[in-house]
Amino acid sequence: MPNFDTGNTGFMLLATSLVMLMTPGLAFFYGGLVSRKNVLSIMMQSFVSMGWTSVLWYICGYSLCFSGGEGAVVGNLDMAFLQGISVNSAYSPSNIPMWVFCAYQMMFAIITPALITGAFTNRVRFVPYLIFLTVWLLFVYFPFVHMVWGGGLLAKWGVLDFAGGIVVHATAGMAALASVFFVGKRKVAESGPHSIPLVALGTGLLWFGWYGFNAGSELAVDGVTAQAFINTDIAASFAGITWLILAWIFEKKPKFVGLLTGSVAGLATITPAAGFVTVHAAVVIGIVAGIVCYGAITLKAKLKWDDALDVWGVHGVGGIIGTILLGVFATRAVNPAVVTNGLFYGHASFFLTQTVAVIGTAVYAFVFSYGALWLINKITPVGTSQGEEEQGLDESLHGESAYL
Repeated sequence: MPNFDTGNTGFMLLATSLVMLMTPGLAFFYGGLVSRKNVLSIMMQSFVSMGWTSVLWYICGYSLCFSGGEGAVVGNLDMAFLQGISVNSAYSPSNIPMWVFCAYQMMFAIITPALITGAFTNRVRFVPYLIFLTVWLLFVYFPFVHMVWGGGLLAKWGVLDFAGGIVVHATAGMAALASVFFVGKRKVAESGPHSIPLVALGTGLLWFGWYGFNAGSELAVDGVTAQAFINTDIAASFAGITWLILAWIFEKKPKFVGLLTGSVAGLATITPAAGFVTVHAAVVIGIVAGIVCYGAITLKAKLKWDDALDVWGVHGVGGIIGTILLGVFATRAVNPAVVTNGLFYGHASFFLTQTVAVIGTAVYAFVFSYGALWLINKITPVGTSQGEEEQGLDESLHGESAYL
């Protein structure tokens, strides 16, 4: 038996569990924001990803992300069905069991497409969603994991993404915007969140799980792990308070949902930079996240885009500006993986690399997602009918009700 690092292994098992908890947290967050008759349908879209994405991960996902393909767009199928991994296989340099690394990355794959669902709540049938979930993972998520974290094309170009600003939030956020444009507005207007306590519960679970999401992405226990942990909390806190102040000024009252949403925006925005920047930079990133993401949601409302749960404004915009701000504040003083310091330290090249990479990612994710929905609609109708919306998707699609 290999001599695994028990400290790293124990921590990564905990981090994996925390990231797994984020998907139920997301289900509660989204479930509280919709009406009583659509709670189960939106929650089910998160929970089904836990099952179906795990199936795809076993069949080919892990292999496409982390097997072969150095400098390429996607990996190969050499490790399909998780062949070649045994109880003795180790992931270096952390010296943890390969199974732990595989499980940790699988949790990221589960939550990423689930993020998209908040944009098209009440408007997409279940079977088309399952088809979209499948093709999106195969042609968006798996390739970008490989390109950034699997030694692929973007990694070769020097792009950094500590925990998923490009891989998770930019891709999901832009896919969400594409889905909004494709399915159009809801036919039946909703009165707003049916349960703000559920939103608060979901936010708490997301925030708690995000420590595993960000700090765990160091894949070991060291100073960078601690830096990523504190940066995560600081950015979320400053973003939440910034959002609260802005809502108080422009909406005349301090809104609880605003505080919760702002915190999630800060969490999304710090994600790509968590282990590459100082805590002082995390403060700036949190404040910028609160201002820019609040502005994005305000713009969305003026343009009358029906992004129901603000996935684009929170995750898409947050992931994009977080990746760009990483190009500003990255420093080798925090993490030696930073080859060239950011713009704040007098180096423009890394800033340009990050900006070009995230813009290219956003464009691809948007175009592919829109095209995929268009093709799926040719096979089976994607959108729900007015009658289904009026009845509520819980009953019309699933034959269940959240409340008696």
